[in-house]
Amino acid sequence: MTHTHLLPAALGGAAPLTALFIGGTGIISSACTQAAIDAGFEVFHLNRSKTSKRPLPAEVTTLQGDIRDRASAERALGDRRFDVVVDFVAFTPEHVQQDIDLFTGRTAQYVFISSASAYQTPPARVPVVESAPLRNPHWEYSRNKAACEDLLVAAYRTGGFPATIVRPSHTYDETLLPIDGAWTAIDRMRRGLEVVVHGDGTSLWTLTHHTDFARAFAGLLGRTDVLGEAFHITSDEAPTWDAIYRSLARAAGVDDPKLVHVPSDAIAALDPEWGAGLLGDKAHSMVFDNSKIKSVVPGWRAVIPFELGARQIIAWHDADESRRTVDDEVNRKFDLLIDAYRPRPL
Repeated sequence: MTHTHLLPAALGGAAPLTALFIGGTGIISSACTQAAIDAGFEVFHLNRSKTSKRPLPAEVTTLQGDIRDRASAERALGDRRFDVVVDFVAFTPEHVQQDIDLFTGRTAQYVFISSASAYQTPPARVPVVESAPLRNPHWEYSRNKAACEDLLVAAYRTGGFPATIVRPSHTYDETLLPIDGAWTAIDRMRRGLEVVVHGDGTSLWTLTHHTDFARAFAGLLGRTDVLGEAFHITSDEAPTWDAIYRSLARAAGVDDPKLVHVPSDAIAALDPEWGAGLLGDKAHSMVFDNSKIKSVVPGWRAVIPFELGARQIIAWHDADESRRTVDDEVNRKFDLLIDAYRPRPL
């Protein structure tokens, strides 16, 4: 590290800084784990299980405990203190309050993983900056994240709780198909069938590769100058939804996918849960100004375009048949919507 605003343990150059990741095995947190190790941190995971769906770096120490059970978490942590604590699995104010109670006096920096979907939806202006209002009336997940942020800001202002807030947008790795219908949609394209694209396919959407996110994220850890601050971390690339589907189609060997545009309101009427993620997030153009994160992590920028990411996604799924799950219920809903909204000859 070359930052000047480091926690005291880093200034002496003796023992490495310690970072506790609550979670640590998900799409975002797995990449952040490796990036933190690469940056010189000693990384601990707190999880209910010692098994992981993703391979863990050998350097990680796993502590087995349930963060939502105070007694279990305290047994797992013992008398350990950490320079940094990051919670990747806090989704409600109750979760965050539990963290504040547990880690006050036990860490010099607490990092909360929020969501860019908490921003005002639809946005009043783009590109979105960190000072944009947090107000999403369409999606409970986003409202809960905003309420978590409110709690942390109050804890920082009144008691100095050392919080840093990070807002990912749509972050993916090779295991995640960032389209509705997931592999079912790819299977349909390969069979020459139509797929549903919400809206008219022209809204802009920011997709960020998890390793790009992680490199910037690691640059925030162990920093005293980012306490009380919020940052989003996203790619600067914002393709249209039609372009996203076409990139995946090309990666899957389909030159001319059949895309049927369906209003998001119509999708929500058929499937309210699917619709909430559209009306509360994906239906609106979301482009972000990353000047703030670039100002504190000099030299960082996202470098993996989605065209490359799409090839990684399809290759990962094609490598193992068990990963290519086709959902009959998704097919049924696609067929209903396509029958209603397929363009008719004039």
